[in-house]
Amino acid sequence: MREEDEASPGQFGEGRTRDLEVAAFSKIRLEYSPQPDGDPDPGEIVWTWVPYVENDGRGKDRPVLIIGRIDETTVVGCYLSTKQHRDFISIGTGAWDSQGRQSFLSPQRLLRVTHTGMRREGVQIDRQGFERAVAGIRDHYRLK
Repeated sequence: MREEDEASPGQFGEGRTRDLEVAAFSKIRLEYSPQPDGDPDPGEIVWTWVPYVENDGRGKDRPVLIIGRIDETTVVGCYLSTKQHRDFISIGTGAWDSQGRQSFLSPQRLLRVTHTGMRREGVQIDRQGFERAVAGIRDHYRLK
């Protein structure tokens, strides 16, 4: 178990996980390209610190589905939850949840994740789940 005062990758500094503006998101190529190489890639679920929406320094270490790449060391993702909320997108079950529970993606928050901000690479999602998530995100933001 992680100590309360121990910093998690993605929590502070240049590598911190933060929200991405929708305008920047519209320029990012979304593609399924998982590679089990230790770096976050589109189609993989990774763990990183996700700040609460209040942006007051609090947050939680969460699984994040990576959906696109900004540059060589920065990707875009959306956090996952085992609780279904309004507008969340079902991505099914997988090895990222040790209890095998259904997971839901939050399209409301686009997260900028750096390689140094990722705590660990999890597993890859199947292409069908990835495409369903991307379609739901595009629909949420009315992107083509």
